[in-house]
Amino acid sequence: MSDPIRVLVTGAAGQIAYSLLYNIAKGDVFGKDQPLVLVLLDITPMLPVLDGVVMELQDCALPLLREVIPTDKEEVAFKDLDAAILVGSMPRKEGMERKDLLKANVKIFKSQGAALDKYAKKTVKVLVVGNPANTNCLIASKSAPSIPKENFSCLTRLDHNRARSQVAIRVGVPADNVKDVIIWGNHSSTQYPDVHHAKVKVQDKEIGAFEAVKDDDWLKGDFISTVQQRGAAVIKARKLSSAMSAAKAISDHMRDIWFGTPEGEFISMGVISDGNSYGIPSDLIYSFPVVIKNKTWTIVDGLAINEFSCEKMDATAKELVEERDTALEFIA
Repeated sequence: MSDPIRVLVTGAAGQIAYSLLYNIAKGDVFGKDQPLVLVLLDITPMLPVLDGVVMELQDCALPLLREVIPTDKEEVAFKDLDAAILVGSMPRKEGMERKDLLKANVKIFKSQGAALDKYAKKTVKVLVVGNPANTNCLIASKSAPSIPKENFSCLTRLDHNRARSQVAIRVGVPADNVKDVIIWGNHSSTQYPDVHHAKVKVQDKEIGAFEAVKDDDWLKGDFISTVQQRGAAVIKARKLSSAMSAAKAISDHMRDIWFGTPEGEFISMGVISDGNSYGIPSDLIYSFPVVIKNKTWTIVDGLAINEFSCEKMDATAKELVEERDTALEFIA
Protein backbone atom coordinates (compact mmCIF):
# COMPACT_ATOMS: atom_id res chain seq x y z
CA MET A 1 0.00 0.00 0.00
CA SER A 2 1.13 3.56 -0.68
CA ASP A 3 1.72 6.22 1.99
CA PRO A 4 -1.41 7.92 3.38
CA ILE A 5 -2.53 11.14 1.72
CA ARG A 6 -3.87 14.06 3.75
CA VAL A 7 -7.36 15.20 2.79
CA LEU A 8 -9.08 18.21 4.34
CA VAL A 9 -12.84 18.73 4.43
CA THR A 10 -14.02 22.09 5.78
CA GLY A 11 -17.51 22.65 7.16
CA ALA A 12 -16.97 19.11 8.39
CA ALA A 13 -19.79 19.14 10.94
CA GLY A 14 -22.33 20.11 8.25
CA GLN A 15 -24.75 17.94 6.32
CA ILE A 16 -22.85 17.78 3.00
CA ALA A 17 -19.73 16.60 4.83
CA TYR A 18 -21.81 14.01 6.71
CA SER A 19 -22.75 12.44 3.37
CA LEU A 20 -19.26 12.94 1.90
CA LEU A 21 -16.85 11.69 4.56
CA TYR A 22 -17.91 8.05 4.39
CA ASN A 23 -17.47 8.04 0.57
CA ILE A 24 -13.91 9.37 0.96
CA ALA A 25 -12.97 7.16 3.90
CA LYS A 26 -14.09 3.95 2.22
CA GLY A 27 -12.03 4.61 -0.92
CA ASP A 28 -14.65 5.76 -3.42
CA VAL A 29 -12.77 8.95 -4.25
CA PHE A 30 -8.99 8.47 -4.01
CA GLY A 31 -8.88 4.73 -4.64
CA LYS A 32 -9.51 1.43 -2.88
CA ASP A 33 -5.81 0.98 -2.08
CA GLN A 34 -5.04 4.55 -0.98
CA PRO A 35 -4.76 5.01 2.81
CA LEU A 36 -5.69 8.45 4.09
CA VAL A 37 -5.64 10.88 6.95
CA LEU A 38 -8.87 12.88 7.14
CA VAL A 39 -8.61 16.40 8.53
CA LEU A 40 -11.91 17.93 9.59
CA LEU A 41 -12.14 21.72 9.99
CA ASP A 42 -15.08 23.63 11.39
CA ILE A 43 -15.76 26.67 13.55
CA THR A 44 -15.21 26.39 17.31
CA PRO A 45 -18.90 26.10 18.33
CA MET A 46 -19.19 23.02 16.08
CA LEU A 47 -16.34 21.07 17.71
CA PRO A 48 -18.67 18.95 19.93
CA VAL A 49 -20.62 17.91 16.81
CA LEU A 50 -17.32 17.16 15.07
CA ASP A 51 -16.40 14.81 17.92
CA GLY A 52 -19.55 12.83 17.10
CA VAL A 53 -18.55 12.65 13.43
CA VAL A 54 -15.10 11.37 14.45
CA MET A 55 -16.69 8.67 16.62
CA GLU A 56 -18.86 7.53 13.72
CA LEU A 57 -15.91 7.39 11.32
CA GLN A 58 -14.00 5.32 13.88
CA ASP A 59 -17.04 3.07 14.32
CA CYS A 60 -17.14 2.35 10.58
CA ALA A 61 -13.85 0.43 11.10
CA LEU A 62 -12.59 1.40 7.65
CA PRO A 63 -9.24 -0.15 6.67
CA LEU A 64 -8.02 2.86 4.60
CA LEU A 65 -8.67 5.45 7.30
CA ARG A 66 -5.43 5.85 9.25
CA GLU A 67 -6.29 8.92 11.31
CA VAL A 68 -9.03 11.52 11.77
CA ILE A 69 -8.01 14.98 12.96
CA PRO A 70 -10.83 17.34 14.06
CA THR A 71 -9.76 20.98 14.46
CA ASP A 72 -10.83 24.62 14.45
CA LYS A 73 -7.30 25.86 13.67
CA GLU A 74 -6.16 26.64 10.12
CA GLU A 75 -2.48 25.92 10.87
CA VAL A 76 -3.46 22.34 11.83
CA ALA A 77 -6.06 21.88 9.09
CA PHE A 78 -4.00 23.02 6.09
CA LYS A 79 -0.67 21.41 6.95
CA ASP A 80 0.90 19.18 4.24
CA LEU A 81 -2.37 18.67 2.37
CA ASP A 82 -2.69 16.59 -0.79
CA ALA A 83 -6.34 17.56 -1.32
CA ALA A 84 -8.60 20.23 0.15
CA ILE A 85 -12.38 20.17 -0.21
CA LEU A 86 -13.68 23.54 0.97
CA VAL A 87 -17.34 22.93 1.77
CA GLY A 88 -17.77 25.37 4.64
CA SER A 89 -18.98 28.88 3.84
CA MET A 90 -21.30 31.51 5.25
CA PRO A 91 -24.85 30.53 4.22
CA ARG A 92 -27.25 33.17 2.99
CA LYS A 93 -29.53 34.31 5.78
CA GLU A 94 -33.00 35.79 5.37
CA GLY A 95 -32.90 39.40 4.21
CA MET A 96 -29.23 39.12 3.25
CA GLU A 97 -28.16 40.79 0.01
CA ARG A 98 -25.89 38.81 -2.33
CA LYS A 99 -23.28 41.52 -1.75
CA ASP A 100 -23.35 40.88 2.04
CA LEU A 101 -22.94 37.18 1.37
CA LEU A 102 -19.96 37.87 -0.89
CA LYS A 103 -18.33 40.07 1.72
CA ALA A 104 -18.63 37.44 4.48
CA ASN A 105 -17.24 34.72 2.21
CA VAL A 106 -14.38 36.80 0.80
CA LYS A 107 -13.07 37.01 4.35
CA ILE A 108 -13.30 33.23 4.85
CA PHE A 109 -11.72 32.25 1.52
CA LYS A 110 -9.00 34.88 1.67
CA SER A 111 -7.97 33.40 5.02
CA GLN A 112 -8.17 29.80 3.80
CA GLY A 113 -6.26 30.65 0.61
CA ALA A 114 -3.50 32.22 2.71
CA ALA A 115 -3.43 29.10 4.92
CA LEU A 116 -3.12 26.87 1.84
CA ASP A 117 -0.26 29.07 0.64
CA LYS A 118 1.53 28.86 3.96
CA TYR A 119 0.97 25.25 5.09
CA ALA A 120 -0.22 22.96 2.25
CA LYS A 121 1.84 21.12 -0.36
CA LYS A 122 2.30 23.14 -3.55
CA THR A 123 0.78 20.21 -5.45
CA VAL A 124 -2.46 20.34 -3.41
CA LYS A 125 -5.69 20.01 -5.40
CA VAL A 126 -8.33 22.40 -4.09
CA LEU A 127 -12.07 22.03 -4.72
CA VAL A 128 -14.34 24.86 -3.58
CA VAL A 129 -17.94 23.90 -2.87
CA GLY A 130 -19.10 26.67 -0.49
CA ASN A 131 -21.19 29.28 -2.30
CA PRO A 132 -20.79 31.56 -4.17
CA ALA A 133 -18.39 28.80 -5.23
CA ASN A 134 -16.85 30.33 -8.39
CA THR A 135 -15.90 33.61 -6.76
CA ASN A 136 -14.88 31.98 -3.46
CA CYS A 137 -12.56 29.75 -5.50
CA LEU A 138 -11.05 32.75 -7.31
CA ILE A 139 -10.40 34.55 -4.01
CA ALA A 140 -8.80 31.45 -2.45
CA SER A 141 -6.54 31.07 -5.50
CA LYS A 142 -5.51 34.75 -5.49
CA SER A 143 -4.70 34.43 -1.78
CA ALA A 144 -2.39 31.46 -2.49
CA PRO A 145 0.03 32.82 -5.11
CA SER A 146 2.59 30.03 -4.62
CA ILE A 147 0.07 27.34 -5.66
CA PRO A 148 -0.69 27.08 -9.41
CA LYS A 149 -4.08 28.55 -10.39
CA GLU A 150 -4.79 25.33 -12.25
CA ASN A 151 -4.87 23.46 -8.90
CA PHE A 152 -8.07 25.31 -7.93
CA SER A 153 -11.51 24.32 -9.20
CA CYS A 154 -15.09 24.81 -8.10
CA LEU A 155 -18.01 22.40 -8.12
CA THR A 156 -20.42 22.48 -11.04
CA ARG A 157 -20.53 18.69 -11.25
CA LEU A 158 -23.80 18.68 -9.29
CA ASP A 159 -25.38 20.81 -12.03
CA HIS A 160 -23.76 18.55 -14.64
CA ASN A 161 -25.22 15.44 -12.96
CA ARG A 162 -28.62 17.12 -12.70
CA ALA A 163 -28.59 17.93 -16.43
CA ARG A 164 -27.50 14.42 -17.32
CA SER A 165 -30.22 12.90 -15.18
CA GLN A 166 -32.99 15.15 -16.55
CA VAL A 167 -32.16 14.10 -20.12
CA ALA A 168 -31.94 10.42 -19.11
CA ILE A 169 -35.33 10.52 -17.37
CA ARG A 170 -36.90 12.28 -20.36
CA VAL A 171 -35.57 9.70 -22.85
CA GLY A 172 -36.10 6.73 -20.49
CA VAL A 173 -32.49 5.49 -20.34
CA PRO A 174 -30.01 5.05 -17.44
CA ALA A 175 -28.07 8.20 -16.52
CA ASP A 176 -24.76 6.76 -17.71
CA ASN A 177 -26.23 6.49 -21.22
CA VAL A 178 -26.01 10.30 -21.36
CA LYS A 179 -22.61 12.01 -21.72
CA ASP A 180 -21.02 15.32 -22.69
CA VAL A 181 -23.62 17.66 -21.24
CA ILE A 182 -22.00 21.00 -20.38
CA ILE A 183 -22.53 23.49 -17.59
CA TRP A 184 -21.20 26.87 -18.67
CA GLY A 185 -20.44 29.69 -16.25
CA ASN A 186 -21.50 30.37 -12.69
CA HIS A 187 -22.89 27.91 -10.15
CA SER A 188 -25.95 30.14 -9.81
CA SER A 189 -29.29 30.54 -11.53
CA THR A 190 -27.51 32.15 -14.52
CA GLN A 191 -25.59 28.94 -15.31
CA TYR A 192 -26.20 27.54 -18.79
CA PRO A 193 -26.87 23.79 -19.03
CA ASP A 194 -26.08 22.99 -22.66
CA VAL A 195 -26.89 19.72 -24.46
CA HIS A 196 -25.98 20.76 -28.02
CA HIS A 197 -22.92 18.47 -27.84
CA ALA A 198 -24.41 15.79 -25.58
CA LYS A 199 -24.82 12.22 -26.73
CA VAL A 200 -27.44 9.70 -25.63
CA LYS A 201 -27.16 5.95 -26.06
CA VAL A 202 -30.53 4.63 -27.21
CA GLN A 203 -30.82 0.92 -28.09
CA ASP A 204 -27.04 0.57 -28.39
CA LYS A 205 -26.76 3.53 -30.74
CA GLU A 206 -25.29 6.91 -29.76
CA ILE A 207 -27.29 9.89 -31.01
CA GLY A 208 -27.43 13.62 -30.24
CA ALA A 209 -29.51 14.76 -27.28
CA PHE A 210 -31.88 16.83 -29.45
CA GLU A 211 -32.54 13.79 -31.64
CA ALA A 212 -33.03 11.55 -28.59
CA VAL A 213 -35.34 13.89 -26.68
CA LYS A 214 -37.37 15.01 -29.74
CA ASP A 215 -38.61 18.14 -27.95
CA ASP A 216 -36.53 21.22 -28.74
CA ASP A 217 -38.83 23.55 -26.80
CA TRP A 218 -38.29 21.53 -23.61
CA LEU A 219 -34.52 21.42 -24.09
CA LYS A 220 -34.36 25.18 -24.66
CA GLY A 221 -36.87 26.02 -21.92
CA ASP A 222 -38.01 23.89 -18.99
CA PHE A 223 -34.92 21.68 -19.05
CA ILE A 224 -32.63 24.70 -18.55
CA SER A 225 -34.75 26.31 -15.83
CA THR A 226 -35.18 22.97 -14.00
CA VAL A 227 -31.41 22.50 -13.75
CA GLN A 228 -30.83 26.18 -12.88
CA GLN A 229 -33.46 26.14 -10.09
CA ARG A 230 -32.96 22.59 -8.83
CA GLY A 231 -31.12 23.61 -5.65
CA ALA A 232 -33.98 25.92 -4.67
CA ALA A 233 -36.53 23.18 -5.44
CA VAL A 234 -34.71 20.75 -3.12
CA ILE A 235 -34.62 23.36 -0.33
CA LYS A 236 -38.34 24.02 -0.78
CA ALA A 237 -39.15 20.30 -0.54
CA ARG A 238 -36.66 19.20 2.13
CA LYS A 239 -36.31 22.46 4.07
CA LEU A 240 -32.57 21.70 3.76
CA SER A 241 -30.13 22.16 0.89
CA SER A 242 -28.86 19.34 -1.35
CA ALA A 243 -26.48 17.14 0.62
CA MET A 244 -26.53 13.56 -0.71
CA SER A 245 -26.36 14.70 -4.35
CA ALA A 246 -23.75 17.36 -3.53
CA ALA A 247 -21.57 14.75 -1.79
CA LYS A 248 -21.90 12.44 -4.81
CA ALA A 249 -20.90 15.28 -7.16
CA ILE A 250 -17.88 16.18 -5.00
CA SER A 251 -16.81 12.52 -5.07
CA ASP A 252 -17.21 12.39 -8.87
CA HIS A 253 -15.25 15.64 -9.32
CA MET A 254 -12.30 14.66 -7.09
CA ARG A 255 -12.15 11.10 -8.44
CA ASP A 256 -11.88 12.48 -11.98
CA ILE A 257 -9.09 14.83 -10.91
CA TRP A 258 -7.25 11.90 -9.32
CA PHE A 259 -7.81 9.27 -12.00
CA GLY A 260 -8.78 11.22 -15.12
CA THR A 261 -11.99 11.45 -17.13
CA PRO A 262 -13.23 8.44 -19.11
CA GLU A 263 -11.78 8.18 -22.61
CA GLY A 264 -13.87 10.10 -25.17
CA GLU A 265 -15.95 11.93 -22.57
CA PHE A 266 -15.84 15.37 -20.96
CA ILE A 267 -17.25 16.72 -17.70
CA SER A 268 -17.99 20.20 -16.32
CA MET A 269 -15.99 22.04 -13.68
CA GLY A 270 -15.25 25.63 -12.72
CA VAL A 271 -11.65 26.46 -13.64
CA ILE A 272 -9.59 29.57 -14.38
CA SER A 273 -10.77 31.08 -17.68
CA ASP A 274 -7.37 32.40 -18.85
CA GLY A 275 -6.61 31.48 -22.47
CA ASN A 276 -9.99 29.89 -23.26
CA SER A 277 -11.16 29.84 -26.88
CA TYR A 278 -14.80 30.80 -26.20
CA GLY A 279 -14.36 34.54 -25.66
CA ILE A 280 -14.99 34.33 -21.92
CA PRO A 281 -13.10 37.10 -20.06
CA SER A 282 -9.90 35.98 -18.31
CA ASP A 283 -9.38 35.94 -14.53
CA LEU A 284 -12.70 34.23 -13.75
CA ILE A 285 -13.46 30.81 -12.35
CA TYR A 286 -15.94 29.75 -15.03
CA SER A 287 -17.44 26.33 -15.66
CA PHE A 288 -16.23 24.76 -18.90
CA PRO A 289 -16.24 21.29 -20.45
CA VAL A 290 -12.90 19.69 -19.51
CA VAL A 291 -10.97 16.48 -19.91
CA ILE A 292 -8.51 15.39 -17.23
CA LYS A 293 -5.33 13.34 -17.57
CA ASN A 294 -2.44 12.93 -15.10
CA LYS A 295 -4.28 15.16 -12.59
CA THR A 296 -4.26 18.02 -15.15
CA TRP A 297 -7.41 19.43 -16.74
CA THR A 298 -7.71 20.84 -20.26
CA ILE A 299 -10.66 22.87 -21.55
CA VAL A 300 -12.31 21.15 -24.52
CA ASP A 301 -11.73 23.50 -27.46
CA GLY A 302 -13.41 23.86 -30.81
CA LEU A 303 -17.02 23.13 -29.90
CA ALA A 304 -19.43 24.95 -32.22
CA ILE A 305 -21.42 27.57 -30.30
CA ASN A 306 -24.69 28.87 -31.76
CA GLU A 307 -26.26 32.26 -31.05
CA PHE A 308 -28.66 30.85 -28.43
CA SER A 309 -25.74 29.38 -26.46
CA CYS A 310 -23.51 32.41 -26.96
CA GLU A 311 -26.05 34.74 -25.32
CA LYS A 312 -26.43 32.49 -22.30
CA MET A 313 -22.66 31.99 -21.91
CA ASP A 314 -22.10 35.75 -22.00
CA ALA A 315 -24.88 36.45 -19.47
CA THR A 316 -23.40 34.12 -16.86
CA ALA A 317 -19.90 35.53 -17.55
CA LYS A 318 -21.25 39.04 -16.93
CA GLU A 319 -22.55 37.97 -13.51
CA LEU A 320 -19.15 36.45 -12.66
CA VAL A 321 -17.31 39.63 -13.68
CA GLU A 322 -19.60 41.64 -11.36
CA GLU A 323 -19.08 39.16 -8.50
CA ARG A 324 -15.30 39.19 -9.00
CA ASP A 325 -15.08 42.98 -9.09
CA THR A 326 -17.20 43.32 -5.94
CA ALA A 327 -15.11 40.68 -4.14
CA LEU A 328 -11.84 42.35 -5.13
CA GLU A 329 -13.14 45.67 -3.81
CA PHE A 330 -13.72 44.00 -0.43
CA ILE A 331 -10.18 42.59 -0.46
CA ALA A 332 -8.72 46.00 -1.35
